[in-house]
Amino acid sequence: MVFWWRSYHPAMDPKLLELLVCPVTKGFLDYDRGRQELVSRSARLAYPIRDGIPILLEEQARTLSDEELEHLPARTPLA
Repeated sequence: MVFWWRSYHPAMDPKLLELLVCPVTKGFLDYDRGRQELVSRSARLAYPIRDGIPILLEEQARTLSDEELEHLPARTPLA
């Protein structure tokens, strides 16, 4: 049995994503729904989203490897 609250990942509000920028580079952030992260390609960092709240602290972000960066999909519009 799978409980809906364990498998449900709410989508980030597109309007919120338009306002958020990487705190390191001030560049765009891409939303990775599967990993629940906001990805800064320019800073090579992935910021976690916990309980629907983006944690935009450099010390909480994980560093993206060269391989991860190469396999990121093309940037898509938010709308």
